Amino acid sequence: MINNKIYHSIYVLAEKLLEADSANDKETFDTLYVQLKDLCIENEKGNKDHPEQWETLADFTEDLDEALVIYQKALDKAAAIQSKEHLSSIAFSMAELQSELGQTEAAIQSLQSAKITASKLDDKSFKSEINKMLAKLLAE
Repeated sequence: MINNKIYHSIYVLAEKLLEADSANDKETFDTLYVQLKDLCIENEKGNKDHPEQWETLADFTEDLDEALVIYQKALDKAAAIQSKEHLSSIAFSMAELQSELGQTEAAIQSLQSAKITASKLDDKSFKSEINKMLAKLLAE
């Protein structure tokens, strides 16, 4: 379970990052991104480390290759705490990026992993999204 204070900090930073991105305010976005990255690094050193913070950081990472590295870190942390929800959402996000980068085989593997871990979840629309994307990639 993620610490409430950390969750709130991540949520507030994510909201502000979205606002800065919507306003095309690159300077504010970059400043907030550094704050989020620093928070992740600071928490990693202690017992407050959680895959959600790394997933959020990857979500806002503009360099797609770097984002994949951060998603992998988040995925490893989610596996360590056996969080099916995080495992499936991170794998799905990775698949979207891999697909965008033309890494179809890797995207299919990520989606298959997401499908397995999502099978234990109640979110039917998320499962449907996974299945649609997987079918699309397998048809290519």
